[in-house]
Amino acid sequence: MTAEPSASALEVAQLMRDHNVGSVVVIDPGGGPVAMVTDRDLTVRILAEEAGATTTVGEHASRPLITGDPRMELDEAAALMVQHRVRRLPVVDEERLAGIVTLDDIAVRTGNLEVAQRMTQEVIEGALPQFYFHERG
Repeated sequence: MTAEPSASALEVAQLMRDHNVGSVVVIDPGGGPVAMVTDRDLTVRILAEEAGATTTVGEHASRPLITGDPRMELDEAAALMVQHRVRRLPVVDEERLAGIVTLDDIAVRTGNLEVAQRMTQEVIEGALPQFYFHERG
């Protein structure tokens, strides 16, 4: 699922809803992937900042775009995701989006729920350290 940087937050949210996905890859005019907009980006970077549904997603997309290669082994992709603290890894082949690998994909493919849970925890802890390292109560 892709969108141009000029797509509105509303258009991207509707794409996500209609295709039952949690992210859309932002592409440049030549069709090459350059960024990603997640459901969290829409919530935290656009709506919570009261930017509005007509705001274009290009300036609010997650960058840099960490990508994988279609010839990568699954464990290489998993290591890349943990290293960069991302839950979704666009796979790019010759500067074109070939697909996306998610933590859920890895859990299903490996059949090892414990590995997937550990990866998810490492990614979330890296992305939200304040949540894990502040006293709650």
